[in-house]
Amino acid sequence: MKMKKYTADTMVEAMKKVRADFGDEAVILSSNVVTSKGFLGFFQKKSVEVVAGFDEPSFTQSTTSFIPKQTAEVVDLKQDAEIRKEMNEMKRLLQEMKQSASFANFPDELKPLLTFLEKQELSEQLTLQIGNEIFTLMKEEKKDFSTEEQVELAKTFLTKEFSDLPFGGISTTKKYINVLGPTGVGKTTTIAKIAARALLEDKKKIGFITTDTYRIAAIEQLRTYANLLQAPVEIAYNSKDFEEAIRKMQDRDLIFIDTAGRNYKEIKFVDDLKRLIDFTLDMESFLVLSVTSKEEDMRTIIDKFTSFPIKKFIFTKVDETGSIGPMFNLMKEYGIGTAYYTDGQEVPEDLTEADLERMLTLLLAGAEHA
Repeated sequence: MKMKKYTADTMVEAMKKVRADFGDEAVILSSNVVTSKGFLGFFQKKSVEVVAGFDEPSFTQSTTSFIPKQTAEVVDLKQDAEIRKEMNEMKRLLQEMKQSASFANFPDELKPLLTFLEKQELSEQLTLQIGNEIFTLMKEEKKDFSTEEQVELAKTFLTKEFSDLPFGGISTTKKYINVLGPTGVGKTTTIAKIAARALLEDKKKIGFITTDTYRIAAIEQLRTYANLLQAPVEIAYNSKDFEEAIRKMQDRDLIFIDTAGRNYKEIKFVDDLKRLIDFTLDMESFLVLSVTSKEEDMRTIIDKFTSFPIKKFIFTKVDETGSIGPMFNLMKEYGIGTAYYTDGQEVPEDLTEADLERMLTLLLAGAEHA
């Protein structure tokens, strides 16, 4: 290996020198910041010292000596592909076996609908309950139901199951609309959509408070939306800032609070949020979840927020997934309804106020052709 030491004012300049000599294959062996002694202890100067190395290719081997290695690599790749193919086939067969066991007691006419619901990732419990409900009616009436009739019966059953949960958007009777959730679920865009509706349709005077001080981009994004809506925006770095922001916006009908997107699997961030926001205010809180997340990950987030007064869920990115069953699974498990779901980035268009009929239609869309 060839090695060489480089000294430059910055790491960028040092890396340019390394690349000039050794190209992109160079290996950085060490890097240090060094300080020159200067004159009588004055005029000291800091610089970067980098030691880089480069492995020179050996040309002593004949060309033919590389052929066995290349052949072995090709064989390994083929074997890996075959193994992956076999594993996928095994997973498919296991899935079919599991499905066959679950649906074994149902007639063949009913299995396409149940398979469709399974692909929608509706829970096994709800899917089997639907199957039992329809099969019982088939036996009582001594007739087969068409696929369309089965879908309507499934919708009727699910309507009963979820009829006790609240659906629909913000009440507009609460002054503070608090939107919670982890990073990456689209909270800021969702807040802008809801606020725009409140301004344009309900003629409310709106304002924004953001506690997401960790990301400059998030603040600028909210400011952009606020400017478009001609609404004030305040930034709260701590509880005192939050109180001051509340004071400044007393003339607003609705104040939307955009919280920080953090990894709320860590309890520290949950505690920080409790200290920052006064949840005793005239407030309703919504938890935003992305339907593209794993159901288990969404469940973990909900568990971290059980100590908060969550009124309803808001589900985002519905347009980015082919299975929305987890929305129903989580509503059923936690007894929490849904306020909105989003299906795009357009503000305020890609926001749908949730009602049970509309959500069930979305879940069962295409089931007639299963």
